[in-house]
Amino acid sequence: MNTGKNENKKEKRRSTFAILFYINRTKIRKDGMCQLLCNISIDAESEQVGTKVSVDPSLWDSTQGRAAGRSRNAHQVNRAIDQLTERIKNHHKEIKESLGFVTAELVKNALKGVAQKPLTLMKLFKEHNDEFEKRIGVDRKKEAHDQYVVSYNHLLAFLSKKYDTDDVTLRSLNLHFYESYDLFLRTDRGLQQKTVHQHLYTLKKITKRAFNQGTLRRDPYMKLFPELPPLKSRHLKLEDLEKLMQCKLDRPNLRRARDLFVFSTFTGLCHADLTRLSDEHIEQASDGSLWIHIKRQKTGTDSNVRLLEIPLKIMNKYHSEKTGKHIFHVYGRGYMGKLLKEIAKICGIGHISFHRARHNFGTHITLSQGVPIETVSRMMGHKNITTTQIYAKVTDKKVDEDMKRLRSRTASKLNKVTLYEDESLRAAIRYPEKRRKGKNVQPSNNQ
Repeated sequence: MNTGKNENKKEKRRSTFAILFYINRTKIRKDGMCQLLCNISIDAESEQVGTKVSVDPSLWDSTQGRAAGRSRNAHQVNRAIDQLTERIKNHHKEIKESLGFVTAELVKNALKGVAQKPLTLMKLFKEHNDEFEKRIGVDRKKEAHDQYVVSYNHLLAFLSKKYDTDDVTLRSLNLHFYESYDLFLRTDRGLQQKTVHQHLYTLKKITKRAFNQGTLRRDPYMKLFPELPPLKSRHLKLEDLEKLMQCKLDRPNLRRARDLFVFSTFTGLCHADLTRLSDEHIEQASDGSLWIHIKRQKTGTDSNVRLLEIPLKIMNKYHSEKTGKHIFHVYGRGYMGKLLKEIAKICGIGHISFHRARHNFGTHITLSQGVPIETVSRMMGHKNITTTQIYAKVTDKKVDEDMKRLRSRTASKLNKVTLYEDESLRAAIRYPEKRRKGKNVQPSNNQ
């Protein structure tokens, strides 16, 4: 019985391949001829291929799939059929040997001379990066391309160390390769979980590209989802923020870096948006207040923030240095990070990056001061309020202050309200042991 089942499974897995030539008698040309057509069928999928050969419909034998007789037209048609059949079989064999599988579409593309897509991982990765680079400034950003280049180099280093090669076939990719690359990124490269997650997803993007192009029959990593550490707010402690603002800095470049960090703390602008900030983004409301109205570079969403006293003072401080429409001369991301690291050491606070200023805004400047999360989401230009909720994990001090306000608001209104069966409830609280024993204990008047 088991043997029969196994044989049935083998029959189901057996690949089918058929070539059928035919003519469409409903489409007869003015000269009375029909076009010779070919249908390639592989595993229940088929593709039609046209030819430039004309057939006299009176000569066509649909049973044999050939032209009958010894006429000149019959000889021409049958020779074209034999030549095309040989080409189709050769492409079928070559594709199956290189990919391990073959489809009707791949055979048709080969017949038409369509270049076959890369069959190795790094060639496909390079093709992706080259295409991405051409779109920079159109609908892609240079920073994103730089990240793909970094990921490409990590993968290249992994192949060199693990396999002593500079490329591998797409067919060879499996779970072991994925897990080994994961380990390499953590150990040899010393990357954090979030960065490892990014590079593993890039690898998944390349294998998905191969699947979509037809060079992989299935995506080996489609159901794998790299672990992402829980998102959390990275704001400074309030006392550290105060230290930073009050710390004496002797060098102008350190003072500028600190001022820009503080400006971002009070406006929520990231480094890229602060760099773009110009006169056109500053608008005055009817009440005389100044606002920043800017579209975030990262998401394209609107960010609307009122300028408070401290950021206004910082703008005035550097107003005399303006040479164009931009509000500030902002240091590059790398140099800014270096200066902030030096500032943190001088001020005696923990590590800071420029992006922590945005977290400061989301936590200390807005949510901790009672600004509704919906308002904060709009000010920060978030597409989804769940992103804003990261900043809502505020300190115990904030929770304590909120509960005190809640207590004061409800005390006068609710303290006079008596719960239903209040006396029996008190008795249950005062005599829990006796209640459990089934004794009905009533409080005395003296109690």
